[in-house]
Amino acid sequence: MTLSPAAAHARFLEEQEVRYANLKHQLRQAFDPWGLCAIHTKAAASWLSNPVELAAAMTRYSHDLFTLQTQAASRFMGAPDTDIFPPNPEDQRFADPLWRDEPAWDYLKEAYLMQTRWIQDMLYQSPGLSDAERRKSAFWLRQSLNAFAPTNFLATNPVAQRRALETRGESLVKGLQNLACDLAGGDISMTDRSPFKVGENLALTPGVVVYRGRLLEVIHYAPTTETVHAVPLVLMTPWINKYYILDLAPGKSLVEYLVGQGFNVFITSWKNPDESMADITFDDYIVEGAAKIIEVAQSVGKSEKVHALGYCIGGTLLALYMAWANRKDPANVPVAHWTLLTTLTDFSAPGDIEVFIDEDGLDVIDGIMDKQGFLDGKEMSSSFRMLRPNSLIWNYVVSNYLLGETPRAMDVLFWNTDMTRMPAAMHRFYLREFYLHNRVIEPDSLCMAGQPIDLSQIQQPLFMVAAEEDHIAPWKTTFTLLKRLPVKSHFTLSTSGHIIGIVNPPVASSKRSYWQGEVSRGTKPEDWLAEQAKQPGSWWPSWVDWLRPQCGAQIKPPPLSNREYKKLGEAPGSYVFE
Repeated sequence: MTLSPAAAHARFLEEQEVRYANLKHQLRQAFDPWGLCAIHTKAAASWLSNPVELAAAMTRYSHDLFTLQTQAASRFMGAPDTDIFPPNPEDQRFADPLWRDEPAWDYLKEAYLMQTRWIQDMLYQSPGLSDAERRKSAFWLRQSLNAFAPTNFLATNPVAQRRALETRGESLVKGLQNLACDLAGGDISMTDRSPFKVGENLALTPGVVVYRGRLLEVIHYAPTTETVHAVPLVLMTPWINKYYILDLAPGKSLVEYLVGQGFNVFITSWKNPDESMADITFDDYIVEGAAKIIEVAQSVGKSEKVHALGYCIGGTLLALYMAWANRKDPANVPVAHWTLLTTLTDFSAPGDIEVFIDEDGLDVIDGIMDKQGFLDGKEMSSSFRMLRPNSLIWNYVVSNYLLGETPRAMDVLFWNTDMTRMPAAMHRFYLREFYLHNRVIEPDSLCMAGQPIDLSQIQQPLFMVAAEEDHIAPWKTTFTLLKRLPVKSHFTLSTSGHIIGIVNPPVASSKRSYWQGEVSRGTKPEDWLAEQAKQPGSWWPSWVDWLRPQCGAQIKPPPLSNREYKKLGEAPGSYVFE
């Protein structure tokens, strides 16, 4: 069909408009992927349109600058040190006495702190910005300000200069060697990886692989007691990292502890996806992951019911599975009771990571995944490290390269660097539907694996654990799930963060503690915490005390495998090495 000249011209204009929009988007992704230019332009314009507030801010700056210069002059004339712009108590960059005792270095430190605080205050006080714009722009501004700290450069770091003199330059040589190694490896070393090897001093609890599919291996652990509880334990680990965070090393392994307490334990060891798995969805993780390991545990463990535990995104998967199973066949849900560790189901306040969760940030991630078919673990690791740049990035830059130190060998940090990938389709859905649109908490807003999802339909008793200092799954945000469940739940708040709050074995030297108690529907987290007494030590034993009556009588341990799910190899299996 031939178009009229007017219609052809209109179509041409539409095509040009689409091309222009695509080109504009590509240029923005290339030069300003996070949309910061628009925010900072808006901030500058807002200050110019408020001259009175701008004048007041400049007056404060002039006053601070005059105070700094006066203090510096008095220090050079012999006056004692009095920090007028003291570092934050948690900021260890300037902890060495040289930064206080020597007037020149003290001046450099205070000038840096004064300037950075004034710049950040100006951004936060910009009258024309929304709260979301303030947080986003402040986050990226903080990355730049931290990068230009005087501690990060040899010429302006007296501690590194002193070390170089004391070692006659050996520290600088060692630092260059460390830098060369890290450049070859593509990341800043956080730990000495050489002492660790999976299967030799990590992931050592004996067991066998009884199932291997395209998404996971299922490991069944060998009993170490004469009898075990009749109801098996199914552990759903996060697939953002390898499974052995729950089987870290002898004495630090939750799996080892549970087996030693007389439980029949199964665990997920997830496949590390490549580009061929780009189309794997979250529905696949429900059906071929959560549902499959439960089916395996029922068959091999000879039990109609299981207890299921989920950790981090493995916990989010478990929560969705529970809602899915309760909707699909509420009379025959195979999970009798469940445990969640540091798990988000409400993503309205996900912590510091929210700076990456907007259309601009997700477009950047989508562009990466479109090219690769997955999101590489290094990209994810970089994002998480940027949430704590001084302790997780620049601390290692200074110690590895300027001081020439070898990072300490730490098994948790080794695990943290043993990275995995995220399938593109699954991760795109996860970030947009969970984080950006927060649809998990909206009843029937999501339909997953053929079932509408409504968390309030979950009827099984829950034991939840969160961590006080968790910046990935803030404890008050994890707590909101308990407001939606129709049954009473047990909640435990552990000290420390996302990993150490969970990898928390009961040892005499433990410095950890926890709060624990029942939660009724509608209870606020602050009110719950105010009613609890802080208890010293690990929460593991109290959780086991809750598990025992739930998991039935002691029986003779069933065989490690059966005809349907035969032994395919020894733990830790093959997927963990990918």
